[in-house]
Amino acid sequence: MPRQARLDYEGCLYHLINRGMEKKVIFKGPEDYLFFIKALGKALEEENHTCYGWVLMPNHFHLLVERNKKPLSRFMSRISTRYASYYNRKYKRAGKLFQNRYKAVLCDNEEYFLELVAYIHLNPLRANMVNSVEALEAYPWSGHRA
Repeated sequence: MPRQARLDYEGCLYHLINRGMEKKVIFKGPEDYLFFIKALGKALEEENHTCYGWVLMPNHFHLLVERNKKPLSRFMSRISTRYASYYNRKYKRAGKLFQNRYKAVLCDNEEYFLELVAYIHLNPLRANMVNSVEALEAYPWSGHRA
């Protein structure tokens, strides 16, 4: 049975999520996080989308993106392909890095938007990677400080 088409509308906000194969780590060190952040910035610029929230966790990432004219699939493909190519070269591996195609959840109202920004930025706290809301200020792989 074919996959269902995604909802992908210009001007809408989306919570985008992707995770490593078998929930394995996809960011092993600071260089990996930095490469992904650069790839994200480049793709946002190329596709002219706006990012309102992001967090990178060891085995997955969350983005809150407002789609412009170009489809999300192209944006996510740019990020995923760039990062997977980098990761596979660096760690001398082959094959898929990400478990499935990315998940995209439409953010359809302001209340959900505010909850989503908090949810994304509080991920390191929920995962016990930091021990307090104040410690989130020091977590470098998130847009929380911005």
